[in-house]
Order: sequence, then C-alpha cells, then structure tokens
Amino acid sequence: MLVSLSGPSKSGKTVFVKTVLGADYVVAVTGAGIQTSDELWDRVFHVLGTPLPKSVSQADQSGSKAGGQAKVGGDILVAKAEASGTIERSTTSTETYTADVATNRLALLITELAGTGITLFIDDFHYLGRALQDEVARQIKDAIASGVQIICASVPYRSEDVLRANPDLRGRVVGIDFDYWNDDTLQKIGELGFRELNAQPNSDLLRSFASEAAGSPQLMQALCLNACFEIGLRERAAKLVSLDDSNELFEAVCTRTSQSANYAGTLERLRDGPKKRGTDRNQYRLLGGDVGDVYTILLRAIALDPPNLHFRYAELVRRIGRVCENDTPVGSSVTGSCVHVAQLANDGQERDIIEWDAQEDALHIRDPYLLFFMRWG
Repeated sequence: MLVSLSGPSKSGKTVFVKTVLGADYVVAVTGAGIQTSDELWDRVFHVLGTPLPKSVSQADQSGSKAGGQAKVGGDILVAKAEASGTIERSTTSTETYTADVATNRLALLITELAGTGITLFIDDFHYLGRALQDEVARQIKDAIASGVQIICASVPYRSEDVLRANPDLRGRVVGIDFDYWNDDTLQKIGELGFRELNAQPNSDLLRSFASEAAGSPQLMQALCLNACFEIGLRERAAKLVSLDDSNELFEAVCTRTSQSANYAGTLERLRDGPKKRGTDRNQYRLLGGDVGDVYTILLRAIALDPPNLHFRYAELVRRIGRVCENDTPVGSSVTGSCVHVAQLANDGQERDIIEWDAQEDALHIRDPYLLFFMRWG
C-alpha cells in the first residue's frame, strides 16, 4: 500500500513520519527542483549511499585491422567482451571518449528497499510537473507491488495528485490528512519547552504566541525560542524564571521572529501591484490619515487582528472597511487585486504561497510565515 500524507507546509509532516517510524528507518527526499524521475531516484540513492556508475572510457584507434571473431556478454551495468583472433595495428593516434552507463533505477530502487523495513518518504510530491508526476506514479505502483514502502506528502489542495497521475493506484492508497495545529496544541509546545528550561510563561503570552503562529508548530517554536533570547535564557535556569504577558515583551519577540521570515521583496511587489496601464489607480483615505490604493488596502486588511489564513470575500470586505476612512474599493477591484496578488506572490516561488479561489471567492495564505511577516515585518 502507498500512504498519501496531506498537510499544510510546515505543519510537521516530516517530523511525524520520522517520529512514528524512527528516523533511521526513513529515507526522506523532496520533489522540489526535480526535472526527471532519474533525478528523484538518484536523491534516494545518495541518501542510502548506493553507488551509481557514472561513465566508462573507451579508446578508439584509427587505421586498425582485425581478424577473427568476438563474443559480447554482460548484464545491466557493465558489458564485457571476449575476443579471439589476430589484430594488426597501424594507428598513429588514439582518441579516448566516455559514455554514460545505463542503469535501471527502478530495479535498483526495489533491490535497495524492498523488504528492508525502510520507508521512502517523498515530500512535496506536488512540486513535480504534471507529466513527471504521471511517470513517477507509474514507477511507484511497480515499486510498492514489489514490496517497497512509500509515503508521498503533498499540501491539502494537491493531495490527490498521485491518484490523478495514476488512477490504478486507487484502492492501493491509505490517506492521512494533517491540518494546521489548533491553538491549544500549539500552546503545549511552549508549556513543555519552557518547563525543560525551568521557566514559567504567562498563559496569556502563550495564547498570543499560538494565535500568531497561525497553526504552524515551527513558527510557535520560533516564537518561544526568541522569547528565551529576549529574556537572556540560554540554558536551564537554576531558579524558576517567569515570563509576563507585557506588550513590550510580546512585540519584541514578534519583531525578532519576523527577521527569520523575511518576505520583504515579496511584499514590496504586492504593494506595487501589476504594472499600471493608462490611468492611475484610485486612491483612498485610510484610517490614520494616509492614503493608499486597493493593493495597499488589501494587504493591510489581511494583516489585521485576528490572524487568519483563509478569507472569504465577505470577510475581506469587512476588513477593508476597517482599513478605510470612508470610501472603499468596489467589489470587482477587490477580486481583481486578489487575482493579481496571488500571481505576483507565487511568481518565482517553488510553491504557491497565496491562492485565490475564484469559484469560492476565497483568498488563502498558504504559508503562515508570510502572514506573520505581513503583520510584523
């Protein structure tokens, strides 16, 4: 059976797999940056330490005459030749060249992993191009039929890519769905971690950290770590240390954490919007006295409290009303800016970080770190 693991980016899928199966029994590779199936399997062999033949050298001598007979025999990797007879050489120069040795990587993968108890974990399967997904899915089907244990992980909105790529896998797949962590679970990260350091954070502070983490355990860990840096806690304290819920500490921690989630270039592109054609965009007076166009307004609306990764159109309109002093952008301007913001944000990224669902009229922030930087960067 193939296990299909679906969950948001940075939701702990890899840690979950390694914790459940044991890190020594997992070979983890990613689909990011892969152009061919051979590249994917070569990553696996690199982790395993499996040597692959790269090339062979041959010498070609011009002007040679040979008499007699030859026999050729060999296997997948190396061809061996036996020759008998007489050879006369009248060459004056020798040309040496190399040629790649063909390797059946699927057969080698099965040889290396089938029946070993080691699981191949292919993270970010959705990063593979559509045509490449089809090819890899066919090979995955053959591999699991031969006893290779494989887990494929994708983000939720691309969780069926492996089935779409090869419908024959249907009935052979066990699905496990992850979601963003809820606030109560995120708070336990802080409770357990600070306890190990003999520190006692205020419960309101942990709740605020969990809210800012927006479902990401990794971001929650970063906030707790930077809280330690802010109070100078680098190792287990001899005496109990208390962390209050002051605004000064909270803001200092969030500002420090935003430095490790730098989306400054992306946000600048989003504020600028697409290139202007013809007339300038409408400007609106914002609360606070400044002015801005629909792109400035949209980004400020997303950054408002409470932190949220998913916005229906009605919610966006309500938030925009909290940003503007009087007049607000019209509906078509809002939806159009959502389309352009998603395109600009995803341009040059290995994965989508913003998605506009036109059918549902919903904007989705796919990376909690992006939302965090919008709020604190």
